[in-house]
Amino acid sequence: MKWKKIATMTLVLTLVCGTAVFAESVSDNVRIVINKKELDDAGLIVDNKAYLAVSKFAGAMQAMLTWDNDTKKVTIYKPNVHMLTMKDSVPFQSVPKDKYKFFVYAQIDSLKTSISAFKITITDPYGEATLIDARDSSDKNFPSDMDIFGIKTKDFTYDFKYAGTYVVRFLMKQDDGSGYQVVSEKVITAK
Repeated sequence: MKWKKIATMTLVLTLVCGTAVFAESVSDNVRIVINKKELDDAGLIVDNKAYLAVSKFAGAMQAMLTWDNDTKKVTIYKPNVHMLTMKDSVPFQSVPKDKYKFFVYAQIDSLKTSISAFKITITDPYGEATLIDARDSSDKNFPSDMDIFGIKTKDFTYDFKYAGTYVVRFLMKQDDGSGYQVVSEKVITAK
């Protein structure tokens, strides 16, 4: 009777360990590093093929992502968005810790999809975001030519309370009803 229990336990342990070893050999994680920043759980190797988490990859590349469930198709759009932070007519990237009045100028080209809205935000070193400007397709100052356009925000006074890195983000919202997606970032350092 005792030998049956030992034989059964040995068989169970062999199956469990064998399954774990087999599962480990079938798939393996892939480390994806973009601009020296590693993405968490972004890739997997199965049967010697690398599979990437498209949403994480698109986010890291500051691109817009569209998923069509009917055709099982992912489309990634990467418009060229260049931003300048300016005080009067002088660009800047560094400010003193104090209130500072500035505007953002953005030049957009190679936009290959329709958008219904965009916004520009600034985020402090502790993650608190503040809206600088937002426009949607119902606004009269929303660009009509989506292939190439420029945006100048109104003058904006912001309190750079903390020393550190502040991030200005340009976000777009596609016509398909998806949420806002970051397409450009600009860093301002407060000292």
